Amino acid sequence: MADDIAIGIDLGTSYCCVSYVENGVPTVIPNEWGERTHASVVSFLEDGTVLVGNAAKRNIIANAENTIYSAKRLIGRFYFSDEVKKAQAVMPYAIVEGPSNSVRIEVHGRTYSLPEISALVLKEMKAIAESYLGREVTKAVVTVPAYFNDNQRQATKDAGRIAGLEVLRILNEPTAAALSYGCGRDVNQRVVVYDLGGGTFDISILEIGTDVFEVLATAGDTYLGGDDFDDRIMQWLAQDFLDRTGLDLTQSKYCLQMLKDAAERAKIDVGREGIAQILCQSICQDGAGNILDLQATLTEEQFNRMVMDLVQRTFKVCDESLQNARMTAGDIDAVILVGGPTRLPLIRTSVRHYFQKEPMTEVDPDEVVGLGAALQAHALMSAGGAEHRLLDVTPLTLRIGTVGGFTEKIIDKNTPIPIEQSKTFVTSRDGQDRVKIKVFQGESNRSDECELLGEFEFSGFRIGYRGEVKIEVTFEIDTNGIVNVSATDVETGQRTSTTISLSSGLSEEDIQASVEAHKDIQLAGHEAA
Repeated sequence: MADDIAIGIDLGTSYCCVSYVENGVPTVIPNEWGERTHASVVSFLEDGTVLVGNAAKRNIIANAENTIYSAKRLIGRFYFSDEVKKAQAVMPYAIVEGPSNSVRIEVHGRTYSLPEISALVLKEMKAIAESYLGREVTKAVVTVPAYFNDNQRQATKDAGRIAGLEVLRILNEPTAAALSYGCGRDVNQRVVVYDLGGGTFDISILEIGTDVFEVLATAGDTYLGGDDFDDRIMQWLAQDFLDRTGLDLTQSKYCLQMLKDAAERAKIDVGREGIAQILCQSICQDGAGNILDLQATLTEEQFNRMVMDLVQRTFKVCDESLQNARMTAGDIDAVILVGGPTRLPLIRTSVRHYFQKEPMTEVDPDEVVGLGAALQAHALMSAGGAEHRLLDVTPLTLRIGTVGGFTEKIIDKNTPIPIEQSKTFVTSRDGQDRVKIKVFQGESNRSDECELLGEFEFSGFRIGYRGEVKIEVTFEIDTNGIVNVSATDVETGQRTSTTISLSSGLSEEDIQASVEAHKDIQLAGHEAA
């Protein structure tokens, strides 16, 4: 039966990892070439087939306009957001506006939503698992940054559905890492998970007891990660080349891709060797038609100087998290590092200095989240119920819009979930037949500084005089961190009809259309099901 197994998928900005539990032990599933992590890259080929993973990443330069990477930075975003503008400035692929301020990627004349792009990556993880296990896999736990908002979580869940997976749980990445670290160890500790990935940074403080994992506080930055370190090296290379030759490489998206590739390799080399020799052969031509190479040497000291402000930004987030948990760094028993960039000596030294203790490095920072996701997937599928209890929190305050562009708190950030909170509204004019409420997430009392989740419209209640009709609205945040809203007419107890318009989300019709469309997409290297 396909029902008695579920996989864990770490859906990262740069790389993914898929795992399952075998004989009680979480195990990373390699692909047929033995690769244990897979690039979160999708490359659309001219013949209609699609490459996903490490093979797709090798196409980033040769097929730049049709190769999508770092899609996770855009998922659940609005087209007008700063993050989308930043991406448009550097990405070689076309980022265009979709319905209701949503973001779409245009490839070969067709537009794709971000959940569709992520679904192709999830579909590849599903195929790797099925090939390895020799059976169909339909259930998964998928991880997201702890600081993802409702739109981003819902979009990730939609991606799972489009990929043919029933997403049992959307699990926060730091919580998954803590599960991997603490399961079966019988420890009683307060741990910090310092999670610096390719595109996002999260910090979570957890209390681990016997089979209980309680998140005390979480904070993060969904646009800070290893990609930003690469960007600093790219800027440095481009400026140095401009100073020496008078040629601006940033004006060509092809040159930018070569710089990006070289910058990522340089970051890894500096981390391993303390120095990087950079060579981009035949990067451009000068005015006389001469082919030019780019050559540079990057030392660890230079690299550390150019990214130190980014590292300091992570510790501002750590300050916030400790403050929310009413703790100091001295109260922490262990620090777990997650994400490839945490291999950098600069990060490890800075973390040691900040927390005054040696960070834990026994678990591979690229695999720890995927392994934790597999443990949670296994627990959710176990006949006797979960082998451990997870007590997570909502990372952002839930708010409703009030007059004058302000907001009012409904559920505070770092509140344990699932949580349900009700608020009573009254009609504001005689004969009113509907009530419209805007719902936001964020920490500001101003609506324009928060993320709009959607507008909720209630109708079907008794029509009366102003202030006479009371409507109780219930806001619920489930175990996935996803917001649900319902409304009841207080007088009659009748639940009123609820219309939810999530501005950047996919409708049920969109999801079904995407599911059908994806059946026709052939992933290179996999036989059609």
